Amino acid sequence: MDIENTNLLYWIIPMLSGIFCGVIGYIWGRGPKGSSPVRSELEVLNSSNEKLKAELDSCMERLAVAKARNVSRAIPFDADAARTALGKKVLQDDLTTIEGIGPKIEGLFHNFQIKSWKALSEISVAKCQEVLDSGGDRYKIHDPASWPMQARMAYEGKWRELARWQQQHTRGKI
Repeated sequence: MDIENTNLLYWIIPMLSGIFCGVIGYIWGRGPKGSSPVRSELEVLNSSNEKLKAELDSCMERLAVAKARNVSRAIPFDADAARTALGKKVLQDDLTTIEGIGPKIEGLFHNFQIKSWKALSEISVAKCQEVLDSGGDRYKIHDPASWPMQARMAYEGKWRELARWQQQHTRGKI
């Protein structure tokens, strides 16, 4: 064999086998139309996705309507239960009911438009600390870590739990 013919064969044989494998792979990958399990699963998932999107849109519309109506779940205040559990007269949304909050700290919260147990229960401890910091250095000794939790108990009317918690924790510290 001639050297020139040998070099040519080294190029032609790999090219032909590559083309042949490409054609076979294409035919094999394409498969018969409509019988692919992946395609049928994709169709099922797409229809399921469309249903879920419609359901999500419906939920979002109902949420928007509820917010527009300003629907809130008000929990009634029971002064007698609070007096029985805590042993003192309790006024609704009196922040001084929370262990560690006195009249001056309550005033600081009012400056931040936090005037109810519900509002206090929905803020973070970091926001409570920000309120304290706004009062100056004399409020640095206070620890607001439990205030949102105590406010939630008061808002939800869990007076026995609140009284038990306050008895077990000195000056409102966790």
